[in-house]
Amino acid sequence: MTDQPRQSIAVDGVRLTLEVRRGRVRNVNARLTGSHLRVSAPASLPGGELERIVHELARTLLRRRRSRELNRDGHVLRLARRVAQRFPEPPAVAEVAFSTVQRARWGSYSPATGAIRLHAALASMPPWVVEAVIAHELVHAFHRNHGPGFWALLRSVCPDTDRARAFLAGVSWLARRYDSLSPAERRQLGAASPLDPGGQ
Repeated sequence: MTDQPRQSIAVDGVRLTLEVRRGRVRNVNARLTGSHLRVSAPASLPGGELERIVHELARTLLRRRRSRELNRDGHVLRLARRVAQRFPEPPAVAEVAFSTVQRARWGSYSPATGAIRLHAALASMPPWVVEAVIAHELVHAFHRNHGPGFWALLRSVCPDTDRARAFLAGVSWLARRYDSLSPAERRQLGAASPLDPGGQ
């Protein structure tokens, strides 16, 4: 095995110290400990391909760690059970978990198991947004589609529904365009004050 010099890499905004060992191994393997990523790789693997694989493995390991951290606290389960109690017939809530693999939807609910899955990004959003997504998913226990009955029930159990929908629409819009913004525009976004400073 030959060691390569340690280097610092950034993956999804997280700075990691990378240590690569090349040798007689068949596959690329990685272990993440704190902010230290240790990788073993075949000596014959081209550098560009190794770099791509390292970033992919690091991203996967960071998501797994984030998922474990997010789901350690039972706060979101208690919140979901409180939201369920607002329904005329409370739907079952057995478990709630933030998912780092959920991409296209903010949440999902299985009435059969009582399991709610939430997009991991929701963990850093205001509680009233998380509450609205939970309520939205629980309404699906009674209405499969998004017809008038769905929206009437949702608004009755979660008055912040429309505010949360607008918030999430803004988050989604920005997420799709963020990479195309210049560094100056990104800094301006971070420094901008809300239109309604009192409305957390």
